[in-house]
Amino acid sequence: MMKSVFLILVHANTGQLKRLIERLSVDDTKIYLQVDLKTDISLFEEYRNYPQVIFIKHRIKVAWGGYSQVQGMVNSFKEIIPSFEEGQYISVISGQDYPIMRNEEMNSFLSLNQGKAFMEYLLIPEEWPVGFKRLERYDLSDYHFPGFATLEIKMNALLPKRKPPKELVYVGKSSWFTITIEHLKYIVAFLEKNHSIKKYFKLTWGSDELVFQTILYNSKFRGQMVNDNLRYIDWSAGEARPKVLVITDAEKLKQSGKFFARKFDEKVDSKILDWIDENLLTQKSI
Repeated sequence: MMKSVFLILVHANTGQLKRLIERLSVDDTKIYLQVDLKTDISLFEEYRNYPQVIFIKHRIKVAWGGYSQVQGMVNSFKEIIPSFEEGQYISVISGQDYPIMRNEEMNSFLSLNQGKAFMEYLLIPEEWPVGFKRLERYDLSDYHFPGFATLEIKMNALLPKRKPPKELVYVGKSSWFTITIEHLKYIVAFLEKNHSIKKYFKLTWGSDELVFQTILYNSKFRGQMVNDNLRYIDWSAGEARPKVLVITDAEKLKQSGKFFARKFDEKVDSKILDWIDENLLTQKSI
């Protein structure tokens, strides 16, 4: 049976994170923790006692919407790749995600779909015009010097719109995905070789929702891409962040057939996590 590997991106140690880690800590599962450098790592010391948990050493300060999110993930991939087995999968999640399928069910599904890359992607601009607007604008999310916001506004008002490198077909949507070691290796190598494209994305807002899909879409792996990131996410509120899921969403989660759902907040509703544990993640006796 395929082993489970998870990369969790976190910036705070909460009871919810502990619950997530304990739920995923089954048998020989590997759980990598990428802790934002802005956060005191000592707050996470308790997880060093978990045999399944491995801390990413190369941490950076992550800014929401900035390329730093991509760089943090790439740093993690570089540390994870040497310990991966051929054909193995990794699921990238946040500390506010929660599984809605048992580990062994995920692994069985991936064994039957070996080699596929599960990522949500839409063609830009045809299917996702908002993504093209991001590519045209200058973004300084990672450059928090005095007056950076004012400078960003002036740059977008006075300078010509940015033109994405023509050699790529751009796709994107969600920054959460489940892909293989082979896909990870290709992504890391591509960014190391193509400095001009990396430089372009460094000034693109929300590049973590664009970079990884675009790289694979323009590669020999395009035919392996499945337009499904295996996450249940509710964007019905029409806001920049997804809806916080609550107990009234239980039936939708049950019917979704996804690996994970996001996002949850135990301070808003912990009953939904209790329901998931009891109804979706507990092995039922026959």
